[in-house]
Amino acid sequence: MMLTEDERWMKEAILQARIAESLGEVPIGAVVVRDGAVVGAGYNLRERDRDPTAHAEMIAIRQASENLQAWRLLGCTLYVTLEPCPMCAGAILQSRVERVVYGAPDPKAGCVGTLMDLLQDSRFNHASPWTSGVLHEECSALLTDFFRKLRSR
Repeated sequence: MMLTEDERWMKEAILQARIAESLGEVPIGAVVVRDGAVVGAGYNLRERDRDPTAHAEMIAIRQASENLQAWRLLGCTLYVTLEPCPMCAGAILQSRVERVVYGAPDPKAGCVGTLMDLLQDSRFNHASPWTSGVLHEECSALLTDFFRKLRSR
């Protein structure tokens, strides 16, 4: 089966999520892609770092900015396994990420279409088009399985 471009990069974000899971973190992963290459990658590190901002997207955006030597991530697409929260949606707007692709919606904190759509709010000076549901089942299963194991302990 041939993967679409979005599926290919979402698989990379899933690999990042699996690293988080191996560390006992909530399995969320993200990659920033430009010109067919990963320029930033991250996974959830809130527990290890005791840092509420250590979300996968924030780490991937920081790494991409460092690697590209620019705060404007023009021409970049962010792939993330879970719908971005308000903080991450704000970072996406501030960094001028051109497009966002996510796997699973977040009914409790999702701000890219679920609770609200910060990335398309015309009151901001930047907007990022987005696509949801890419490898939805695989992304959702990561989280469902993680929390099922956590509850059984």
